[in-house]
Amino acid sequence: MASGLPDTFKQLRTLVTEDSKLELSLADVKMPTPGDTDIVIRVEATPINPSDLGLLVGAGNLSTLRNEGTKDNPKLVADIPGAGMRAMQARLGQSLAVGNEGAGTVVAAGSSDAAQALMGKTVTGLGGEFYGEYRMLNVAQVMELPEGATARDGASCFVNPLTALSFPETMRMEGHKGLIHTAAASNLGQMLNKICIADGVPLVNVVRKPEQEKILRDLGAQHVVNSSSDTFMEDLIKAIAETKATLAFDAVGGGPLAGQLLTAMEAAANIGAEYSRYGSADPKHVYIYGRLDLSPTTIPPGVGMAWSAGGYLLTYFLQKIGAEGREKLRKRVMAELKTTFASHYTDEISLAEALDPETLQNYNAKRTGEKFLINPTL
Repeated sequence: MASGLPDTFKQLRTLVTEDSKLELSLADVKMPTPGDTDIVIRVEATPINPSDLGLLVGAGNLSTLRNEGTKDNPKLVADIPGAGMRAMQARLGQSLAVGNEGAGTVVAAGSSDAAQALMGKTVTGLGGEFYGEYRMLNVAQVMELPEGATARDGASCFVNPLTALSFPETMRMEGHKGLIHTAAASNLGQMLNKICIADGVPLVNVVRKPEQEKILRDLGAQHVVNSSSDTFMEDLIKAIAETKATLAFDAVGGGPLAGQLLTAMEAAANIGAEYSRYGSADPKHVYIYGRLDLSPTTIPPGVGMAWSAGGYLLTYFLQKIGAEGREKLRKRVMAELKTTFASHYTDEISLAEALDPETLQNYNAKRTGEKFLINPTL
């Protein structure tokens, strides 16, 4: 255990109260004492992912957001509507820490050889509670960054890279031959394109703006379709027919898009096929892994009878592939950290700035291609 560490440190917390309020604040947390195989990381970079926002702001109505704290002790409060409160019942009264992943310097370590070997090293970790000045994790939850890599380079080593890698792995495991991905110009989407180009995996990218099309074509993407185009369905069917893609990963979730993907897959499968009143027998599936649109998901007629849709979570995939599979993917991330899996950030903010109302509205907007980084040392 290293000496010279403070007794307490600042950590961002989210709380849902019984009077239908969301409260965001900075709490003083006791510095933990590492066990034999634990390390304490001084957090220097931690990204704001959509999955983090789901916990951070929950069902809060951010149009009611107001600052009820002080400069030294910021506290944001927002109202939670009735329907949102029903979804938040399981976390009532619990002050929860946020931040799935992050990176920094190991400043304290337990007595084991594995822990001691990481003292002073820059590591990246996954395990929640990273929106704070320090984070204690077991050595099994971290990876040492390659020489020359900074905490900023390694802050987003887990969620986006492993999710992007999991898509083609799931495709192979389930017997599909090509992929479709929505919100495809995101950081994750750009990583997926690099993976699929390198590995020869057919990929159909769905975006909603011409500038997003350009981002992906500049990366070398072959199939990019714009959901806001008048010819969207025609373009989508053509791309699916060319790639034979029958597995989609949808980050939008709500609205008509998932149904449009299934409809296009069915139409592509029926090109030149003999008529059947039950539609194509080819299995077609949409995984919903994000909820950029919180409205209900609509699946129309015309998708045949050989289709399915469901949720997708990286955690479940990692459990399914086991320790050997997880290690294989982690090694690839480290080997391609500054190329395939490089993350680009719109802004770098402090913990206190994360509780600035205007800044929060900006990073909660989840705009394609924009990603915020919290640096608790600022």
